[in-house]
Amino acid sequence: MTLYLAEGSTTKTLDEKYLKQSLNEVFGQLGKRTRVLAIPPDFTRFHSRAGELTCITDDYFGPNLVDILPALGTHAPMSKDQLSKMYPGIPERKFREHRWRKDVITIGEVPGVYVDEVTEGIWQKPWPAQMNKLVWNGQHDLIISIGQVVPHEVIGMANYNKNIFVGTGGTEGINESHFIGAAFGMERMMGKTNTPLRKILNYAEAKFCKDLPILYILTVIDHTNTGELITRGLFIGDDIECFEAAAKLSSEVNITTLPERLEKVVVYLDPNEFHSTWLGNKAIYRTRMAIADGGELIILGPGIEKFGEDSEIDRLIRNYGYRSTNEIMKCVKEKEDLANNLSAAAHLIHGSTEERFKVTYCSGHLSSNEIESVGFNYGDIEKITKEYLPKDMKSGWHTNSNDEEYYFISNPALGLWVAK
Repeated sequence: MTLYLAEGSTTKTLDEKYLKQSLNEVFGQLGKRTRVLAIPPDFTRFHSRAGELTCITDDYFGPNLVDILPALGTHAPMSKDQLSKMYPGIPERKFREHRWRKDVITIGEVPGVYVDEVTEGIWQKPWPAQMNKLVWNGQHDLIISIGQVVPHEVIGMANYNKNIFVGTGGTEGINESHFIGAAFGMERMMGKTNTPLRKILNYAEAKFCKDLPILYILTVIDHTNTGELITRGLFIGDDIECFEAAAKLSSEVNITTLPERLEKVVVYLDPNEFHSTWLGNKAIYRTRMAIADGGELIILGPGIEKFGEDSEIDRLIRNYGYRSTNEIMKCVKEKEDLANNLSAAAHLIHGSTEERFKVTYCSGHLSSNEIESVGFNYGDIEKITKEYLPKDMKSGWHTNSNDEEYYFISNPALGLWVAK
């Protein structure tokens, strides 16, 4: 097993020239490859620089890069506009759509005894290791998984083999993985590397994927107060050492520790990136460990037009709403439709404040009745944007026209905020 590159620090800036040179050098070390599959993220990870790295990969391998499978997970398929914006210059014919309910194969099961042990008894069933059939049966001589390591609500730190087992995974694997994370407690996991779900995925990769020629290309991305993106780290390898090195740097770069809990937090959701509460609720996940009891989170979501990424998930969110963990766990036991869609149940738990603080959701498209029906307070997008959106879009402390102090975050997907 090989760690080809581990470059980065909290002050390092890696430019496009360095990224291209580094990828080309590693690809050269691998020798000739004639049937390559790339698995980058979808448009919801636009800021990961994975699009740029995929373009570099396409430039290097040319016609030998035969398939590109964006790791959609449960997300909506990418549009032609999104593909051209994130992967400019790559022929559309190379892209494949992952259909998480149809296109998967179960390659093995992680034993229930092991799952029970690492989840501390929360889940006792065997976990099905699933992936897109193209990954397993595509007869590729190189599989390149590309993505960003950043704190994550389901698994602690995003990417690595999650990109395979969840990003190209199937119904059972995704549902159960999300539910395991939610039931274990995201505040116990976010920003940590060796979480229960990560142990399960590591087991699956070690046992079932020995013959898959997977190469991981992982970035660590920082941002300035104005939202300008900076690549702090690039890690390339074929085993867990690559991920752990990236995760260590991400914990230093992407976790903001505040001296005390915040009474009012305002989060902006870029309309080009966030169209649903399924994605937009990162505003809740990534800030909840910093918000004071009785505090308020204001979410400015001009592009939010739906709850779920597909019609069934949207229906379930509308039907059950964002309730407390105990309430959702009770519904899972009593309601078949929710029990059959555990990723939706996990999402509802993740989006709950557990009645600890208030969420005011300002959507550009959903009505007050829709917002309030799922358990949030409704805010008028135009009025509240005028009052709370800083002209300079700088993250950090601000004061509005009423001399009210609040903490602003320009993109919740780029980090995790916690109080001491």
